[in-house]
Amino acid sequence: MLHIYNTLSRHKQPLRTVDPGVVRMYVCGMTVYDFCHLGHARMLVGFDVVQRWLRISGYQVEYVRNITDIDDKIIRRAVQSGRRMHEVTSFFIDAMHADERALGVQPPDIEPRATQYVGQMLDFIGALEAKGLAYRSSEGDVNYAVRKFPGYGKLSGKSLDDLRAGERVAVTAAKNDPLDFVLWKAAKPDEPEESRWPSTYGPGRPGWHIECSAMSHSLLGMPLDIHGGGPDLKFPHHENEIAQSEGAFGGTMATTWMHCGPMMVDTEKMSKSLGNFRRIRETLAQGQPPEDQADYAVNSREAEMLRFFIVRNHYRSIQNYAPDNLLDAQNALDRLYQAMLNVPPAEVELDWSQPSAAAFKAAMDDDFNTPGAVAVLFDLAGQANREQSATASGLMRALGGVLGLLQVQPDTYLKSPTRYLGGADDGEDALDAERIDALVAERAQAKAARDFARADQIRAELHTHGVELEDKAGGLTQWRRV
Repeated sequence: MLHIYNTLSRHKQPLRTVDPGVVRMYVCGMTVYDFCHLGHARMLVGFDVVQRWLRISGYQVEYVRNITDIDDKIIRRAVQSGRRMHEVTSFFIDAMHADERALGVQPPDIEPRATQYVGQMLDFIGALEAKGLAYRSSEGDVNYAVRKFPGYGKLSGKSLDDLRAGERVAVTAAKNDPLDFVLWKAAKPDEPEESRWPSTYGPGRPGWHIECSAMSHSLLGMPLDIHGGGPDLKFPHHENEIAQSEGAFGGTMATTWMHCGPMMVDTEKMSKSLGNFRRIRETLAQGQPPEDQADYAVNSREAEMLRFFIVRNHYRSIQNYAPDNLLDAQNALDRLYQAMLNVPPAEVELDWSQPSAAAFKAAMDDDFNTPGAVAVLFDLAGQANREQSATASGLMRALGGVLGLLQVQPDTYLKSPTRYLGGADDGEDALDAERIDALVAERAQAKAARDFARADQIRAELHTHGVELEDKAGGLTQWRRV
C-alpha cells in the first residue's frame, strides 16, 4: 500500500482518499514573470513522478496545477518592459511549457490561471467577511484576521507567539495585527488598468494566497486528497490557504500535504531573490537561447540527465546543485544506456510480482522513494551485462519509463553531445556525427592495411573530442560521446 509523508501529521501514513480509487491533487504552480530555474524543475519533476506513480497504481487522478498570472512582480515586469501584463504572462507561460516538455513533465489535467477565477475569489472573501474572519482596512484593502482562526500554525508548527516575536511589520492603518495578510489589494493610481478588477470593496486585485484556496475549492472541492508544492510554500502560503479554506467552509482543506525539498547552491536555497539561480534553459539549451525567445532547441541527452539528477534524489531531501553532481548524474545515466546498447532490451510487460519489479514497487510505495527505485535499475543493468539478458535489459527500460527515463534509443542517446562529461563537445571544437563516422571508417581501413600507428592516432584524436570507441566482434566499432 502506498504510504506518503504528510507534512501536516509529520509522519508517513497510508494514502486514503475521499472517493476510493480517485486522487484529487492540487499543486501550487508558477508565478509567470520570469523563466523557470532548477528549483522549479525539482518541483515540476517531483510531482510529475507522483502523478505518474498514482496512475500506474490504478488511481484515477485529477491533477490541478495552477498558474499565478496576477502579482506585484508581474506588474513590475510589465511596467519595466513596456508590455501589457498578458503579453508578459503569455510569454513566460509558453517558456514554462517548453521547459516542461524538455524535462518530460506531463501536463496537469487542469491548469487554471488566477485571472480566470477572480469572481470566485471575491465570493470566497465575502464568505470570510460574513464569518468575521476578514475586515476592510481604512486604506481599502481586505485582510484576513489570523488570530480569529484557532488552528493557525498547525501545518508549519509555528505558534502565534513565535510568529509575533519574529514579526518585523508594525501595526498600521492597513492591518489590525502584523500577522494578518491581504485578501484583496486596493488598486493604486500608478498601476496598469488591466491589473484591477471591480468589486464591492472597490477596484483592486486578489492577494496571492486567496487564489489557490478559490481555485482548488472550485475545481476539486474539499477535502483535497493531496495538496503539494515547493518547500518555501509551507509557510506562509499553505498555512494561509488552510486558514482561508477551513475558515470559510469548515472541515479539512487537505488530508495529505506534500512538500519537495529545496535545491541548494553552496548551502543556500536556489532562488531568484538571492540571485543564485540557474535557469532550466541555461542547462538544457544547445547554445544559450535569446531572452526574447520562449521556446528553444533542447539538448535531449542533457535534458534526461537533469531529470535523472532530480529523480535519483528523494523528493523531500535537500539537493545540492554543482557541476560535479551533474557530471556524476550524466555518468550514471550513461551506464544504464550503455547496458541497453550492449544488450538490446526485449519487449516486456510489467509484472509487479517479478522480484525486481516488486522491489521497484516497494520503493515507490514508500513515499515515492525514487533513489530505491533507481537502485533497482542499476541492479538490472548489472544483470543484463553479466547474463547478456535481454529480459533484464527490457525490464530496466520498462521500469525506467515509469520514472520518465530510458526511452531514447541507446545508440541515439550515447551519440548525442553533452557538456557535462569533460569532452570538447561544448563549442566550436565539437565533432558532428558525420565527421566521427568518417574517422571511424578511416581507422577501420588503417587497421585493415595494418597501419596501426594511424589507427591509434585516430582513436587518440577522437578521445580528445570526447568520443570513445569500442571494437566489437566481427570488425564492428561502436562509438559514443563521453
